[in-house]
Amino acid sequence: MTQERLSMRKIKEVLRLKWDKGLSNRAIARSCRISHSTVSEYVKRAEAAGLQWPLPEELDEQSLYVRLFPEDGRGTPASLQALPDWEHIREELKKRNVTLRLLWVEYREAHSDGYGYSQYCNLYRQYVSKLDPPMRLNHKAGEKLFVDYAGDTIAYFDAEHEELRSAPLFVAVLGASSYTFAEAQLSQELEYWIGGHLRAFSYFGGLPEVIVPDNLKQGVKHPNLYEPDLNPTYLEMAQHYGVVVIPARVKRPRDKSKVEVGVQVVERWIIARLRNETFFSLMGINRRIAELLTELNDRPMPHLEKSRRQLFEELDRPALQPLPSTPYEFAIWKIARVNIDYHVEFEKHFYSVPFELIHQEVRIRASEHTIQIFHASKPQAVALHPRSRVPGRYSTQIAHMPPNHQKAVEWTPERLRRWADEIGPQTGQLIGAILASRTHPQQAFRSCLGILRLSSEYPQRQMEIACQIACQSKTLNYQGVKGFLEHLPQAGRSENDPLPTHENIRGNSYYQ
Repeated sequence: MTQERLSMRKIKEVLRLKWDKGLSNRAIARSCRISHSTVSEYVKRAEAAGLQWPLPEELDEQSLYVRLFPEDGRGTPASLQALPDWEHIREELKKRNVTLRLLWVEYREAHSDGYGYSQYCNLYRQYVSKLDPPMRLNHKAGEKLFVDYAGDTIAYFDAEHEELRSAPLFVAVLGASSYTFAEAQLSQELEYWIGGHLRAFSYFGGLPEVIVPDNLKQGVKHPNLYEPDLNPTYLEMAQHYGVVVIPARVKRPRDKSKVEVGVQVVERWIIARLRNETFFSLMGINRRIAELLTELNDRPMPHLEKSRRQLFEELDRPALQPLPSTPYEFAIWKIARVNIDYHVEFEKHFYSVPFELIHQEVRIRASEHTIQIFHASKPQAVALHPRSRVPGRYSTQIAHMPPNHQKAVEWTPERLRRWADEIGPQTGQLIGAILASRTHPQQAFRSCLGILRLSSEYPQRQMEIACQIACQSKTLNYQGVKGFLEHLPQAGRSENDPLPTHENIRGNSYYQ
């Protein structure tokens, strides 16, 4: 049975499903195992030819072919038409901006009685379907970089921590040439995931247009078929390099077949070959991987009779975009809400923002040395701080304070101590302890002022008793002292009764 006869039967089935059953183009494409664009072309040609369903009984397959494809030499038998060099076509399609339609136009310029465009596409698809799976997908030169982690790891003895560890293997494969990069990493955490990309870009000497990761949590926060939500650090890295990240669709293995084959090759030609070697550091593993990568990329691929490096030099390298002058600086993003004290927390340290943003949501960008804080209403950072790794402390800028708090900055530790001593020695001792409990005494000013202002509401005697109890229990905050005052009886000791003593009371001079 000729190819032309088979195509006519499929076209008739397309027209029946479209005009008689009213199916959509995509449903017809799934039923007939052809692309929806081919379905659309068949229907358009039939409409242009004035055909309707049911087709006239006298319209045989040869006549239908002539009506639908008048450009094909008025029914020239398929056996007499020039057959394109499909392998050459497949290689040409890997080049930038080359399309199947352009190649068909060039084919028809050389063979005026050759196949029409639809037949040309059908025959090419049939040729590709007979190839081995790794050869079927055509990737444009310099277009896609596939990234993933290998399923297997490499064991090594960490001499520093005296323990046996497993190093995951990051793998990156260029689509057109299958040129491969791999490295062992400490873990699969975000920092190493991003670092793997940066080192892969350097290894290739340029940038692809598109990065295709699997739906790992390091790259994709929320997998979705239509709009996957990228990790903000991953997205920022892509924007820095001007590349696009298009994650493989969930449960669509063809989207990532290139990297899956690349991972399999790395597991067989690198991990398996290192199985009997002993390593004591990641550096040692990566030195051996670099040697084996050179061998892998230089080894001819049997089905193409070319090495990955040859294809890389021929296809991908000329098409890659240049690297920027400065590499991406790794940074972590976090969403936070501004507390009532106009500070946000990052890794247990507190950073100030303009007080107008109290209770509002902000985004924190933490690089190695700086903390930037962004608000949705402004494209620029609303606050910039040096990054501190001291937990429980505050980084506060006076410009971020409300006016009444800025006035409080005029207070000094000495001024607060003098006021406390005027109330009594126990109050002075507590205020000294609170000031000494902070790395920067200014962070204790609000607590101290609150306690001292309680002296206008409570008698001096009760203030002294409450402050003594606070010192003994190490309750160094305003709320604790206020609670003690509220629970003290209004009547009790006389003014001349001595205060109780305690071994933890050190005296006012201890905090000088």
